[in-house]
Amino acid sequence: MGPQGAKPGDLSATERFDLHGQVVIVTGGGKGIGRVYVQEFARAGAHVVAADIDGAAAQEAASELSAEGRQAIGLTADISNPADVQAMVRSTVEAFGSVDVLINNASLMSVLPRRGFMEIPVEEWDQVMAVNLRGLLLCCQAVTPLMRARGRGKIINISSSRVWEGTPFRLHYTTSKAGVVGFTRALARELGPDNIQVNAVTPGATLSETQVASSSGNYLAALVDGRSLQRPQYPQDLVGTVMFLASRASDFITGQTINVDGGRAMH
Repeated sequence: MGPQGAKPGDLSATERFDLHGQVVIVTGGGKGIGRVYVQEFARAGAHVVAADIDGAAAQEAASELSAEGRQAIGLTADISNPADVQAMVRSTVEAFGSVDVLINNASLMSVLPRRGFMEIPVEEWDQVMAVNLRGLLLCCQAVTPLMRARGRGKIINISSSRVWEGTPFRLHYTTSKAGVVGFTRALARELGPDNIQVNAVTPGATLSETQVASSSGNYLAALVDGRSLQRPQYPQDLVGTVMFLASRASDFITGQTINVDGGRAMH
């Protein structure tokens, strides 16, 4: 059918949700929520690339899955570095042939001190923007030619529920994640004619290993306040939404932002 792909009736419900053999890059895939994405996509039958600035963590994540008989590789990549991003995509193609899904999960957050905006050094502001926005651009630029050649593709950008609440004290992070939403909408317009869907997810504060390590017990306990679903949020709570957006079941959804925070922010 050309670049617009199969009609919905051409695929069974099972086929629309099937991720077997799909080549998925997860940036920030060595730790935290990204590592859970890597594990769950590999166990769903996808061929997964864990890319992380901490290459040892990415390799460890992939090795654990390989030991289970899953298809996964771990790569070292600083997504703010154009050469690293190009190398990441080349290594993916060498290992698995192409790229079907890009999950832009890597970001700079947990190492940032919580402080007022007047105290943010300009160098720290620039570093956050380099990872959280420039990295997004570089990764999308790198995979788009491959997706165009295949006539389809999925790009999933991880934003934050902070953008709905205006959460203070990490203003540069919140600002960058608001930029992710605008980036997603504009890129969806540009890539729609190529049958490439671009969507975003805004997770609430999630009890990932990195969040727990950088937060006090009182702060973590207070995260439940205001949620419709009165329990902590875990990385696994995000997996279903991300998998849906990666699957053929979401082929007519693009430019959207799905909030997954237990019903704290509603929009």
